[in-house]
Amino acid sequence: MNQKSNVIESLQGFIFDLDGTLYLGEKALPGAVETIARLREQGRKVLFVSNKPLYPREVYAAKLTHLGIAATPSDIITSGSVLAAHLARTNPNLKLYVVGEENIKKELSEHGLNVMGEFEDQDAFEVIDPQGIDAVVVAFDRTLDYRKLNTAYQALLKGAAFFATNPDLTCPMPGGGIPDAGATIAALQALTGRKLDLLAGKPSPVMMEVALSQMGCSAEACMIIGDRVETDIQMGQQAGLWSGLVLTGATHLDPDKPLSPTPDWIFQDLRELLELL
Repeated sequence: MNQKSNVIESLQGFIFDLDGTLYLGEKALPGAVETIARLREQGRKVLFVSNKPLYPREVYAAKLTHLGIAATPSDIITSGSVLAAHLARTNPNLKLYVVGEENIKKELSEHGLNVMGEFEDQDAFEVIDPQGIDAVVVAFDRTLDYRKLNTAYQALLKGAAFFATNPDLTCPMPGGGIPDAGATIAALQALTGRKLDLLAGKPSPVMMEVALSQMGCSAEACMIIGDRVETDIQMGQQAGLWSGLVLTGATHLDPDKPLSPTPDWIFQDLRELLELL
């Protein structure tokens, strides 16, 4: 434990997931406010990352600030902002069909990308012509309907590229969780036999590259803290970061199912990290 404490004392940067790590619903989780305050008092760098592309970074910053964690949009990256910046740099001329809500469409458009509208003249149950769709973008979408699913399916069958913001099957909420982008991705993969051509959010190395670049911190001097082994912990470990899992969100320990990958630390909540700072 002393050796691990020494590691934490030496770290320069900390990357925090949001949902299930710092807050759940509209409440800060135990130790979250105090942990971020302590890190900043110590002169450590802090960055917040979210796989949820539902809102612009300004909204996340305002929510954190309201909960007692001062934040600006520059302190935050989302899977939507990472995808938009990446496509604007690498494939700026693609015609994108988005299975997602208005914020991700706006984020892509604001980066100069061509976001296609809905095919309202097509019957939802027809075998439609995807009419020039170059790529399907899947994001968290609480407005998902059969028309969107069918349009994406037909476009992927015709060879459109397959992009996604995040692979999370569920989004943690008070009392449980709700279906997230991963459920839509799984449906389209089952229908088409296709795999994603690009994943922007956790555990993608694309998001990790953006995070480390923004922090100006080397991987070995940073720690990522989140509530999912398959996204937060996997992404951090693949990039060479230290990793901490909190049990306040999507992950619960099961003695019959060992965690894979195994995080460097497991915290019941952030109060246990606070004790090590």
